[in-house]
Amino acid sequence: MTTVIAIDGPAAAGKGTLSRRIAEAYGFHHLDTGLTYRATAKALVDAGLPLDDEPVAAKVAETLELAGLERDILSQHAIGEAASKIAVMSSVRKALVEAQRAFSKKAPGTVLDGRDIGTVVCPDALVKLYVTASPEVRARRRYDEIVGKGGAADYAAIFADVKQRDERDMGRADSPLKPAEDAHLLDTSEMSIEAAFQAAKSIIDAALSQNA
Repeated sequence: MTTVIAIDGPAAAGKGTLSRRIAEAYGFHHLDTGLTYRATAKALVDAGLPLDDEPVAAKVAETLELAGLERDILSQHAIGEAASKIAVMSSVRKALVEAQRAFSKKAPGTVLDGRDIGTVVCPDALVKLYVTASPEVRARRRYDEIVGKGGAADYAAIFADVKQRDERDMGRADSPLKPAEDAHLLDTSEMSIEAAFQAAKSIIDAALSQNA
């Protein structure tokens, strides 16, 4: 029996770092589902294909290889913007959700993070976490991350981008971002990654012992 841990939340809430940490701690496979949308968008751009042709985008999504998604390359802002255009397409979401569900069945367990894992992709996950933080904190984290890597950043622009992405993610008709009814809420606004990890670990350990 594969254990599935579903982690959802808005951009820059810390769910990616937390998910990787959890997967490592339990020896589970990890998938950042946002990268699947970014990889699809990058494949379209690289092939010179339009980002507004749903059947073409869906065909690319159906053939996406989940192994070897390169976070550093796919994390570029331009790819994120392209990904947000195809992420609203139902047939693209359908193809990628099927791929994500197939991944979730890997033994001994999987950790999937994204926007609709607990609500759509893996509604039967053993543990569902909804990781959030205030928009101000999330914008500051993103700003610090960019500056820390030697880049130039504008906090006001990043804050506006975070708010815009929240509205887009929460307002879309297909699989909007929202906590699953049985999700554990983890607000990391005042938490270090270590504190968030320990809080998540206690929830997961309790669920695993109940399920043993």
